[in-house]
Parts: sequence; C-alpha cells; structure tokens
Amino acid sequence: MIVPANYENLDILHENTMPSRAYYIPASRAIENLVEHREDSDRFQLLDGNWKFRYYASIYDVKEKFYEENFDTESFDEIPVPSVWQMHGYDHHQYTNTRYPFPMDPPYVPLENPCGTYVHTFSYQTDEKALNAYLNFEGVDSCFYVWMNGSYVGYSQVSHSTSEFDVTKFLKDGMNTLAVLVLKWCDGSYLEDQDKFRMSGIFRDVYLLKRPKQCVCDYFTTTSITGQKATVDVRFKYMDKFMPVSVCLYDQAKNLVSKSEAEQIKEDEEGWQSLVSLQVSAPHLWSAEDPYLYRIEIVCGGEVIADQIGIREIKTRDAVLYINESKVKFHGVNRHDSDPVTGFTISLDQMKRDLLVMKQHNVNAIRTSHYPNAPQFYQLCDRYGFYLIDEADDEIHGANDVYLKGDDWQKRVAAWSRPIADNPAFTESVVDRTKRLVQRDKNRPCVVIWSMGNECGYGCTFETALAWTKKFDPGRLTHFESARYTSNDRKYDYSNIDLYSRMYPGLFEIEDYFGDNPDKPFIMCEYSHAMGNGPGDLEEYFEKFQKYDGFCGGFVWEWCDHAIYKGETIDGKKIYAYGGDHQEDPNDGNFCMDGLVYPDRRPHTGLLEFKNVHRPARVVSFDQETKEITLHNYMDFKNLKGYLNLDYELNCDGQIVGTGTVGTDEIPDIPAHEEAALKLNFHVPSKGKCWLKVNYTLALDEGLLKAGFPLGFDEIMVETEDCQNQMTLQLLKDEKYCHDEIHVEEDDRYLYVENEAFSYTYNKLTGLFKEMVYEQQQLLEQPMELNIWRAPTDNDRNLKHEWMRAHYDHAFSRAYETTMEQSENQVTIKSTVSLSALTIQRILNIQLVWSIDSCGKVKAEIHMKRDMEFPELPRFGIRMFLPEKMDQVVYYGLGPVESYPDKRRASFHGLFKDEVAKMHEDYIRPQENGSHDDCEYVKVQSERYGLTVVSDKTFSFNTSVYTQEELTSKAHNYELVPSGYTVLCVDYRQNGIGTNSCGPSLLEKYKLDEETVTFSFQLQPYKI
Repeated sequence: MIVPANYENLDILHENTMPSRAYYIPASRAIENLVEHREDSDRFQLLDGNWKFRYYASIYDVKEKFYEENFDTESFDEIPVPSVWQMHGYDHHQYTNTRYPFPMDPPYVPLENPCGTYVHTFSYQTDEKALNAYLNFEGVDSCFYVWMNGSYVGYSQVSHSTSEFDVTKFLKDGMNTLAVLVLKWCDGSYLEDQDKFRMSGIFRDVYLLKRPKQCVCDYFTTTSITGQKATVDVRFKYMDKFMPVSVCLYDQAKNLVSKSEAEQIKEDEEGWQSLVSLQVSAPHLWSAEDPYLYRIEIVCGGEVIADQIGIREIKTRDAVLYINESKVKFHGVNRHDSDPVTGFTISLDQMKRDLLVMKQHNVNAIRTSHYPNAPQFYQLCDRYGFYLIDEADDEIHGANDVYLKGDDWQKRVAAWSRPIADNPAFTESVVDRTKRLVQRDKNRPCVVIWSMGNECGYGCTFETALAWTKKFDPGRLTHFESARYTSNDRKYDYSNIDLYSRMYPGLFEIEDYFGDNPDKPFIMCEYSHAMGNGPGDLEEYFEKFQKYDGFCGGFVWEWCDHAIYKGETIDGKKIYAYGGDHQEDPNDGNFCMDGLVYPDRRPHTGLLEFKNVHRPARVVSFDQETKEITLHNYMDFKNLKGYLNLDYELNCDGQIVGTGTVGTDEIPDIPAHEEAALKLNFHVPSKGKCWLKVNYTLALDEGLLKAGFPLGFDEIMVETEDCQNQMTLQLLKDEKYCHDEIHVEEDDRYLYVENEAFSYTYNKLTGLFKEMVYEQQQLLEQPMELNIWRAPTDNDRNLKHEWMRAHYDHAFSRAYETTMEQSENQVTIKSTVSLSALTIQRILNIQLVWSIDSCGKVKAEIHMKRDMEFPELPRFGIRMFLPEKMDQVVYYGLGPVESYPDKRRASFHGLFKDEVAKMHEDYIRPQENGSHDDCEYVKVQSERYGLTVVSDKTFSFNTSVYTQEELTSKAHNYELVPSGYTVLCVDYRQNGIGTNSCGPSLLEKYKLDEETVTFSFQLQPYKI
C-alpha cells in the first residue's frame, strides 16, 4: 500500500500537525474586514481552484507515487477545491441517518477504501518579514496525507476541523507542487455518523499563512462585567518564546477604548505565557438582539492580528440561564452544511443567505449540528447576532444499531456506549475532537454553549472531554444530550454538564421535569421535527418556554432539506434526489428532507409558522370598549420603543373597514419581558365577523434586515351584534322560489332529480351524488365520495401504518336504505350508509340527509358514528372531482398560507382569491398539503359557472390538481401527474399535523378521534 494505515490506527490521529489554536488571519498591517475579505491580507495565500484529481475505488489501486515532484498528471481529471467528489460524478451518493455504511468493527474500515489523489501547483514567494509558512486545511473528509514538492508533510483527520502544517522547510520560491491523498473512511468515521449524505474530499478552503519566526501563536479572549465596567482579558502563547505584544481595543466608531501591553505570566498547564487586561467603562454588551462588536488589534513580531470582540457573560443561577443578567430564550434551529449543488462546500455567500433567511423568520440561535462549521460562519454570527451551540464533530449513532439478541430499548441503550463512548481506547480521539472545536472557536462571542456531540452514548471518553472543557473555559456552558444514554455498569460523572438537554420531549415530560425541583436549566437541542408538512406543535412549546424561567428554549430539527440537485424536468421542475435514489444500501429514504426550508432555501410553510410563533411582541389582552390592547415584549434585551412600528387593520367579512398606524414615537416604553397598554382608533361595524390584525414591522435598518421588514402579526376577534359573516348568512338563506317544480324519477340504482335549471343523479347504492349538472354544465366529473384518507404527511409516517392497516386508504361507502320525500320546492333524500373496506368491519356508520331545493341548492347533513376500535381518522368529509376549468378559488377563512388544527399561526382570517394550481404546496416527497382551516365558505369557479360550499359552522377545505391517491403513490414531486380535475375536499376537519416523524404523538386535542360527528354544509351551483 502506498501509505501506512494511519487511518485505522487510534494511536495516530494526526502527524506533524500544529497544535490547535484560535482561528485568525494575520497581516503585516491592520486591515478592516478580514471576515469577508481575508484575501486582503498580504500574509494569506489562498490555494483554492481547479486541482488535478484522480478517483480510486480502493486505496489498493493507488500504485503510482503521484506526490513526487515531477509526476505526470496529464491523464488526471480536474476538480474544484473546495468541493466533494460525489458532486462531480465520482463514487456515489449515500444518505443514512443512524446506520454506519460499513461493518461496525472499530477501528477498522472497509479494506477497499475509496480515495482521491489531488495535485496542485502554485507559485510562492518568500516574505522576508514572514519567513515561516503554514498550510491550512479547513475541512477534509475523512482523513488525508500531505506532500509538498515530493516530501511527506503529515497526516490528519477530524473532517470538520482545521489541520495546520508547518511547511516552511518544504517550500521554495517559484512553482511548488502540493499533493494530497484523501480517504473516504478512517477510524474517525465511527465518530462522524451524522444524519447526512456521506460525502468526501477537500470540502473547505486550503491556504497558506506567512508568519514571522517569532510571533503570537494563539490567544484567548474572555470578558467579565462588574457594574458599569467590563474587563477584556487576553492570554497569549507564542511560537517559541515570549515576545512583546501591544493590544488596542476600538469601538465601532473607531475610537480607541483601551490599550495595553501584555505582561509575562507563569506558564500554566494550557501554555498561556502572557496576559493583557483591558478595562472598558460603560461597555456596550453583545447579544443576539444587539450584536455590538469591538475591534481588537494585536501587534507582535512584525504582524497584526485583528479580531472582533463581543463583551457578554453567560451563566446559570437557580436553574435559569442568563446572558448579561437577562433570562434568555433560544428560538433556534439545527443547521447542517448542506447545498443541493455544492454539498458540504458552503461559500460565504451561502452562509449569509442562510443567516438572512433566519433573521427574516425570527431565528435567534443555531446549533451547528453536528460538527463545527467553517470558521467564518461564526464571525458572521458574531456580526449579525445569533447564539450558537457549537458542537464537536462527534456522532456515534451507528453503535446503537448493532445486532442484539432479545432486542429491547433499555438493552440497546446499555450496549450503545460500550464499543466507543465508554471505551478508553477512544478517549484520545474524543478529547481531540473537543479540543479542536474549543480551541478554534474560543474567541467567538456568538458561541455560548459547547456541545460534546450528538447521539453518541456516554462514558469515560466524554467525561474526560467535559472535564477538560469546563476547566479550560468556565465562562461558557456545556451541553450533551447523549449523557442520558447509559448502562447500569457503573456510576457516571455529570458534574461538568450545565444544561439538562432533551430531544423531542412530550409536553408532559417538560411538566414532570419542572415539577421535580430541577437544578439545571432545561433545553431542547432538537424538537418539532420539521419534516415535510410540519411542524405542528410550535405554539404549544412556545407556551412552555414562557411558563418556566428555567426553560431556555429549543432548536427545531432542522434548518434545510438535504437533497442532491439532478437538473430539471422537461417542464422546468427541479429534480431533487434523496436517500435511495442512488440505489445505495443502506439508506434512510427521505428522512433527510426534514427542514424548515427547501434545498434552494425557499421557506416551507413551517418556517412561516415558526416566524409568527416567535414574533417579538404579542397582544396579550384587548379591551374592545376602550380599544386598548396590552402588548407584551418577548424580546430579551430590547425595548419595543424604537425597535418596531405597529400598524393595524380591522377586517370585517373579508373587507378592510379600518386601518391605523402607531409610529416609533407613539409606541409605549416596553422593556424586555414587560408589557404596556396602547390605545388604537377604529370603528366597529354593528354586524359582521370582524378581526383586528396587528402587524409589527422593523423601525430601523438592523443588520441584515431593512426598516419596514415584517416581524409578525397578531389577530384578535372583535365582537359585533351578531359576530356573523354577512355573506355567509346570505348564502345560507333559503330562497323562496327559483324555478319550476322538481321532477324525480327512480330506478333500482339511481334517483334522478331535476328541473329546468339542474339535473342531479343520486346513487342509492353509495348514498352520494353520481352526477350534478347545473345550467347544462357538468359539475361532477366523477361521483362524489365520502373521504377519510389524506396522502400521509411525513409526520404521519408512523401513524400511516395503522391507517393503512385499517384500510383507510381504500375505504368506500355502501348504502343500506335510501328514502325520498318530495314537497313543492324540495326533495329530501335520506340514506343509511357505512364506510368500510375489503376484509374488515365497518369503520363508520353514517346517516346522510340531502335536501335539494328548486334552485339546485343541496343541503347536506352527515351524522357519523365511528367504531372506536379504529385509530383516529386522517380527515372526515366529502371529495368532489370538478371540471379542470373550475380553477379559480375564493374563500373566507384562514389564509393565504396552508393551515391545520395545530399549524395555523402563519395564517389569518380574510377573503382570499387564488388559483387551484397555486394552492398546492410542492413538498419534495408528495403529501397532504394546501388545506385551509376555519373556513365559512369557498367558491370554486370557471369563467362561466361555479360551486359554493358554505356552512354555519367552520370547516376546512383544499383544492388541488392532484388526487390524494397520486400524492400517496409518488415518491417525488416531479413525478406527479395532474388528475385532469379540480379536486375539492370539504372536511369537517383534518387530523392535526404534529411532529411524530421524530417526536411525540399528536396532542389529543388535535386528533380527529371523536366517536360521533355531525357535519352540515350546503352546495350551491351558480352561473357567472
């Protein structure tokens, strides 16, 4: 083999790498913006670009010494660096969630280990003032060997961390040749089993840093606050020996705040050799709401290191989390590095795009799941204001998927940790990953919590890592949800964990925790699984956040759908691939499609829900007589006065009948967590259904957001004399006379009900209409159906098995008896019906009453009784297949965003108009979508005729060009074929959405679990 098998040797994690240090970019002079323009530094040489590349299916196929200085690479391909090779046609894509894609046999990996050889030539010129050169790789998956000009430089692993090599003695002036061998798997892969596509290569930047022989090697800034003063302490290490260091601190106006020289101290066990303490009077503190940064300049040995400093403190007291002495709530997300085109390779612009969309949707915190991000990402979070849980590159989930005899969960938990997490042979590996995380990011104010990793089990390796972390950096908190997963083999040390962390707890578990006098703050590192149409429980969790001071918030799983872009269909629809689409084994299907945004960062409706749940202010009470609202400030630091503007509108029966604005000067003084009253001015009509909508907008430009940007809204029902929508009342009103009398004919199968305006055919065998013709226009292209099925959402992925076992997806109606009564202007049809399916008993017993008047209006009364042996229903209502030309929709209810019983905070009441095709929410794996809850009427129409559905009790509906069968059967949205109809579902209601794809079961109050239901509505055809 061409290289020694370091990749299976736990005793060789790195070879010839520099000690881990803080991220910085040195320069010969002070430079303003090295966050986004580090290439401006004359001591920075970026080596990115097109490199020569050859892929091998096995390390044993690499025979030639490609790293030699004059090796001929003419036959090599080219690949961009940074990138992952799977995105350029090499190897294959594979998505797994928890399972290792190789045998669980640590530290050994497959013998036929795929690899890639890289060769790059570049010009180098020695800087006489910075004679040393250091080669940096910010991310390589999974391990790599390095040569420079034919000489071996070193070896490293830990995919998502920086590896730095001293290459001074290998470089020469003029052209140089850098060669790298990257292997797909190494022993570290057992600790990198994150829920993601498995991708390989040099996926982050590669660069050289030119440094003086004697200079600062590392520094650690910490801040403390006492009253109206702050101290910024900076500790230093040097390349070799103590050097004079001058430190200046500037505010954002470039005023010098403090200046001092470092004083030599007795070297401690971490190697700090000198210290400077900078005093700051009346400090401007950093928080996610006010991310104020000071600029620090460190001058030593002929170079300048410029950095940004945020003054802030984080602590816990009485089991409550505080930042700058304020109780803080994290409304956060878990974020992977993921892009459908570039994979793990994320540019600065891509980072900023994510952060912009997060800010637009009231996200204030990020967990870097489940590895460190590129270092510039943290600097952007410092600048734009996000709290970070910074997570080590550790996940050992696959150790929980081993074969066990007599498998049960407790047995599996007990076995999980033994191979790796509680195995001393892996202690160095785990601690190394923690140290590389903490050392690199220790100066970032946005990092408030260190996480040891994700879903690893627990044991001696993490106990050691936690002990080191708390000793090294006591000024931040520690987190490790996986500490819950232990055996009974011994007692465990939890003393260095600051937070009690949970994933996907049920609400009752939160109540139980706070009912037991806890000694640590409660945090949800993952909750509200946002897969597909979801999440559906955000408001309930928000209420728990506010109920308990010790509940410091949570991080929704997850930010983006992971997918691979495969081009477009002939009609221009994007093709996204997920697990299994590359015939890989094992794979976990579309479980990677679980984000709040689509792969191209278009928001899911779940993100719109998140935004309004976490709006900065809420109306918590309303006095209609005085028109006074009480505003509560849910910010943790900012006063609402000066932060937001407010406008409002009174909507009555879908029409705006009153508006008003409250400018910045008129907003009352409302400090964080406080509330105050505010009077509005509007006139309430005597009748109608009225809703007051209060909109919050940003008062001034702030970071990534511009003044006027919408921050959220409240909606309050306003009482009138009748609180009734007048259009609804008019539609429900009986007409005395429309047309000639109704004629009825009957045979064994059908009732034929008609007059000069309409002709309806009623199927006595099903209890439903087969045809409805109005003014010579066919309204039903297929017979009407009773409907209990919905295309399972991703959050139905567990429940759908019960639904299918109950044959809900193949249920049909059967009538036992039908009677008809006729009066002068009305025909009443009554049918006794059941809903059942092949091989099973009746699901529902139903009494149907249809009353048809001479205008063609049909009143429906449906009385249902369910066999309680069956699970809750997906939905209950009727389905109609209308002509495709009926493609326009007008409705009064919740809109314009889709809504469900537990997912409706992004919607508001009003009169909405839309096109059927545009009401489809195009989830990548097709599923139920586009419902609108709390509706009073809906009109579906063409240019010539239409059908109104109206009820005296609100209902839900959706219209689609697709059938639920089509949505159920297809695996990808680009495979969907329109039905040729406008499919209209009118529902008593639907089951809630929830987050049971990876979370607790649906709350009882949102289940469609009633034993009996009465559902009434009217169908009214009309001409235009």
